[in-house]
Amino acid sequence: MPPTLVAVAVGALLGVALLGSAFDRRSLTLVVVAAALPDLDAALALVVPGAANALLHTLFVPLAAAVALYYDTELRAASWLRSRYGRYGVRVAWVAVAAYAVAGIGLDLFNVDSAAVLYPLSDRYYAIIGKLVLSTQEGVVQTYVSLGDGWLEVASPGTVGDHHVESWLDPGDGQRRLRLADSGWQAALVATAAAAVPAKFLARRAEANGRTARTGRGEGGDR
Repeated sequence: MPPTLVAVAVGALLGVALLGSAFDRRSLTLVVVAAALPDLDAALALVVPGAANALLHTLFVPLAAAVALYYDTELRAASWLRSRYGRYGVRVAWVAVAAYAVAGIGLDLFNVDSAAVLYPLSDRYYAIIGKLVLSTQEGVVQTYVSLGDGWLEVASPGTVGDHHVESWLDPGDGQRRLRLADSGWQAALVATAAAAVPAKFLARRAEANGRTARTGRGEGGDR
């Protein structure tokens, strides 16, 4: 599976892009933790065989969180989350759910190591891998999914019972490696997140200083 550092980087970029006025150290930390959380099932696999990329990589986790969040913030007369943390808490919660689904699960689903996204209803791993090409001779060509027997088919390396997902805690060859980035694009992604986060903090600080300066002038601070 892609290194957890890459999931953290994608989560950080989602936080930079989506948190808006709720962006601060605490909210970014929560979003990044949500992005990394699914990879904890690699540790759970030591006591629950087949849990890696399954137990916490199921789409039912973010789906249940999204349903509960929508019910609390949109359908209840008095939202617990909104009354306790205001619009800030609601915004952070939604971005954290997005980070869990996109960075935590999506990166593994669109990877050869795959993810059991329908677990426990299905114990099969799925891997959406392929290419999307626009050709002057063949038109649009995509190999991510195929049509067979009237159903969309996605590549699957096996089930939780016969497919081993390697991790630092449970390597397939017995040699433990702490993987930080497996390719150039992953390293570039991590570097982009490392630059974007401090840039966002600097932009927020400059914006706050600008508001303070305008307020001071409005109250006679330029006299």
